[in-house]
Amino acid sequence: MNWESRRQSWDERWGAAIAQVAERAMEGADPGHGIEHVQRVVQNAIQLSRNTDARWEIVLPAAWLHDCVSVPKNSPQRAMASRLAAAKSLELLDSLDYPPDWRQPIAHCIEAHSFSAGIPCQTLEARIVQDADRLEALGAIGISRCLMTGGAMGQRLYEPSEPFPVHRPPKDTEQSIDHFFAKLLGLSGTMQTEAGRREAVERTDFLVTFLEQLGTEIGSDREALQSAIAHAREKGK
Repeated sequence: MNWESRRQSWDERWGAAIAQVAERAMEGADPGHGIEHVQRVVQNAIQLSRNTDARWEIVLPAAWLHDCVSVPKNSPQRAMASRLAAAKSLELLDSLDYPPDWRQPIAHCIEAHSFSAGIPCQTLEARIVQDADRLEALGAIGISRCLMTGGAMGQRLYEPSEPFPVHRPPKDTEQSIDHFFAKLLGLSGTMQTEAGRREAVERTDFLVTFLEQLGTEIGSDREALQSAIAHAREKGK
């Protein structure tokens, strides 16, 4: 059975049921982590899995359920979110009578996908799910989610005295644009798969284009922006 046939077989047996439990579990999630985010992560995971030996039985449930527990970005429990989601995923998979042999590998993918958890990926499937989720923080979608989340948290767009952090540390709990420098610009260097790295580099270039346009519109010094970008990328290596 070829790659596409195996995926279609899984979809026919499990796709609708797992998508349904994921959607129910995510009711009330914040705007940046709702079911639309999950649907895009699933599509990213499918693309990153092409021409690999990744097992659909692990990748797809993990992608669907990776955010099945919602923890706000500014919560002190944020670093525990992926562990909580992994534990919840086991309950949801049990309720569907999903094959037991796949459940712990799925839970590992979910635990390891989180940037803040810092859990190393032990399998190809975990690397794919992590990359699929991190791609969501880059490009046009990444910008949109960053600003949506910052707005929901009542953040300023940028620090007026120094919009791009050169002489100060980025404070992404206070300014949305600081999140680019605290995390997003360095993400491409953390990607686990070759396909993920290629896509991440392209999407990161779009972030830089956005920042350059923002700098022009607010009258910020271009050299300051380039210095801030270079520093952020260096931290991500």
